[in-house]
Formats: sequence, structure tokens, C-alpha cells
Amino acid sequence: MDGIVLLRDDHKTVEKLFKEFERADDDAYARKREIADEVIRELTTHAWIEEKVFYPAAREAAPDTTDHVLESVEEHHVVLWMLSELAGLDPKDERFDAKMSVLMENVRHHVEEEEQEWFPDVRKAMGRNRLLELGERMEAARKNAPSNPLDVPSADE
Repeated sequence: MDGIVLLRDDHKTVEKLFKEFERADDDAYARKREIADEVIRELTTHAWIEEKVFYPAAREAAPDTTDHVLESVEEHHVVLWMLSELAGLDPKDERFDAKMSVLMENVRHHVEEEEQEWFPDVRKAMGRNRLLELGERMEAARKNAPSNPLDVPSADE
């Protein structure tokens, strides 16, 4: 699969989870916990493959995207810390829904910037064959993704 298509599919998966969370009843604590846990897994893995495989390749192929990549890494930093906080937060805690809401805003902003502002430049610079090879490397990297958001490199930066 093409690396950019793979990332967009991840974005869609997470957006579906966000919508499911938004539709959940206020007192559906167990379901909200399940959704949050799935979001944590998905976004931790997604950030890992972007940082380990996609971002370095994007910077190499399309040097003009370097500023976008650096900004994305900083956005990951914020999101990963929020994920780690959500992981330990009781869904009955009054901050749980608020934290999830801020997380969703941050991730939606990040996704929009990636998909609209710089994925097209990376696609043009890399071409189909390189993107297919990159997608294979990203898929393989999923297996090594940590379960703890704070184990993703940008969490330390």
C-alpha cells in the first residue's frame, strides 16, 4: 500500500473513533474507556511509523517539507502526552471528556495540515513506486510500535 494512503487510512480510523466517542452517552463510561484505549493504541502506532519511517523519507525526498515535519513532530509531542494522561484517567473523572475533546481538536488540526498542506508535495516528490516501498516499510514498522505513548521518540523532545 502507498505510504500516504496508509496514513490517510489511519486518519480515517481515528476519526471514526472520535465520532463514536462524541456520540456516546455522557454516562457510557465503559464504552468511552474502550474507545479512548483504542484511540491511544491507534495514535501511538501511527505516530511511531510516521516518526520512524515516513517523516525521514519525506524530508529526504521533499526538503521543502522540513518545516512541516518539524511542526508535526511537535504536535505529536503534545498528543502523546495527552494520550499518556488519558491512559491513566478514570472515565468518570470530570476531566476525561474535556481531555478527549482537546485531543480530538489537536489531532484533527494535525491531520488537516498533513493531508492538505504537505502530503501532496511528498507525493509529487516521491512518486508511486517509492511510496509503495515506503508503505511496506511503514506496515513492517507497526510491529515494533510501543504500547506506551511516551515511548515514541517525540514524547521526549
